[in-house]
Amino acid sequence: MSNKLEAYLEEISHFLSGRAEREEILSEIRSHILEKAAAEHGGTGDDAVDLAIAAYGAPRRVAERYAEDRPIIAPAYKRYLVRYTTLLFAIHAAFTVFAVIFKKDFVIFPFLYMPRLGPIEAAMYLPMAFLADLGLVAVVLYFVTQSGKDVKLPWPKIGVDLDEVKPPKKAFWGRVGTAVGAVVMLAVTDIALYIFTRYHTIFLYLTHGSNPKPLLTPEAGRYLSLIVIASLAVSTMALLVKLFTRSRWVDIVSNVISLGLIGLILRQPFDNLFAITVPEKLLPVVKANIKVVLLIIALIVTYELVRDIVRVSRSKLARSVAQY
Repeated sequence: MSNKLEAYLEEISHFLSGRAEREEILSEIRSHILEKAAAEHGGTGDDAVDLAIAAYGAPRRVAERYAEDRPIIAPAYKRYLVRYTTLLFAIHAAFTVFAVIFKKDFVIFPFLYMPRLGPIEAAMYLPMAFLADLGLVAVVLYFVTQSGKDVKLPWPKIGVDLDEVKPPKKAFWGRVGTAVGAVVMLAVTDIALYIFTRYHTIFLYLTHGSNPKPLLTPEAGRYLSLIVIASLAVSTMALLVKLFTRSRWVDIVSNVISLGLIGLILRQPFDNLFAITVPEKLLPVVKANIKVVLLIIALIVTYELVRDIVRVSRSKLARSVAQY
């Protein structure tokens, strides 16, 4: 047997799954090549086999021809891939927010281990979590497909399906509202910048008509003021961009940046935060309220982020289905 034929078949095997199916396909390809060599080149010698291999095609292309009718995941389960991955990632993202805010690690045995994360670590962790969730769902659906059985999978209802509603059109008054919102946010951002350049902080308080005084210590005031101004600027830019495009990627990018900024706020130590005297009994209550407010904002932003990712995924899936 030609060594080149065996090497060719081995390379094809790298692109095929399932041991039994792989052996059956390779045996069929071997027979076709030998028949082709004998019919077109007068024998099954090395030279004739080499010519037949050259005419048969590149290994990956050959494997794709045989695998067309043997999908890794059945087309009927493609929507399940998007739905289940989105659901798992939403849970993962919510737990990540909790881990960042409460600065603790926790285990939901045997399903999930969530380490203690900072904002930067969380930003790097979430993409890996998404890939892990996607891989887990893909593996489950792969085994379901390969089993060949009629498995009825649950369909979690986490939102209105794409084919149940028509996407809303951007009406004229909707654009007017977006434009007004952009102007208001631009004005608020400008005012915040003016106050910051004058007082080096935007957190001020007034007493009996006196000049404004800083509410926070100088370092904390500058740090938190810059984060708040950056958040206002991101919201302003998102509204301005929405005047020209309906893409949900605008909201996704804006929410990702907002979550990062919230994480930066949470990195600020709450000890020695205030420049004014706060009663000791009241200080724990103030700290707890700040954390609760940030947690609620982070959960709302996370919900909107996952919702927009789901909608983008559905749109891409609908377009891919329409092509077929």
